Amino acid sequence: MTDQALQQRQRELWASGDLTTFAARIVIVSELLCETVDLRAGERVLDVAAGTGNTAIAAARRWCDVIGIDFVPELLDRARERARAESLAIEFRPGDAEAIPFPDASFDVVLSTFGVMFAMDQSQTAAELLRVCRPGGRIGLANFPPDSLAARFARSASRLAPPARGVPPPTLWGTEKGLRKLFGPEARMVLTAQIVRMRYPTPQAGVDFFRAHFGPVRETFQALNPPRQEELAEALAKLLSKVNVSGDQTVVAPWNYVEVVVTKA
Repeated sequence: MTDQALQQRQRELWASGDLTTFAARIVIVSELLCETVDLRAGERVLDVAAGTGNTAIAAARRWCDVIGIDFVPELLDRARERARAESLAIEFRPGDAEAIPFPDASFDVVLSTFGVMFAMDQSQTAAELLRVCRPGGRIGLANFPPDSLAARFARSASRLAPPARGVPPPTLWGTEKGLRKLFGPEARMVLTAQIVRMRYPTPQAGVDFFRAHFGPVRETFQALNPPRQEELAEALAKLLSKVNVSGDQTVVAPWNYVEVVVTKA
């Protein structure tokens, strides 16, 4: 599959399902990231791979001058609706993380929440984040490490529906070694382990929620025949049961991730 075909496939994956409903459950991740980066009123902020706007909206709530970009137009339409509902003046425009459409040093802060880690060309994407950030500015990221529940979900799915060749492991963005490779060994970088707790009535309800609303999971199920779909649903429900810390019949599943703050020299 060519790079262009891979990118088009990625657009289709993220456009499917209902990412707005899914993203609404993890708004706290964006709020915490904005606090960790220590945003200040009036700072110029870029949200890369903005999706339906969680992080751009969180930054705008802090009186920042915010632009959000994403390569899936359908997601930006929902982001604009959400910003209008809060009377927030955020500009959302099409844009690729591998070729950010702004001049060098355009932003005080560059953010991405579970976004740039899925880019095809990871080195190019990291270089673009650095390029558009001003000297002394900050790059704030929320990424999944290899031991995260999200990564375990992906591994379970890949056993039944292998990912397309040429797609790099996004969890490299969740390790210090991987990040040092991307941003350079001398980068001023702070990593902080974080957890967001996903709550569902039952393990099966959790699987059904991902299957209905999260595009990559939805597409994986649709690519399988019915027996394989049932096998995958059972495997994911077992994962949720295994990590459940509720102590009752409901599910409280800790989804661990890593906050990353890179200060540009």
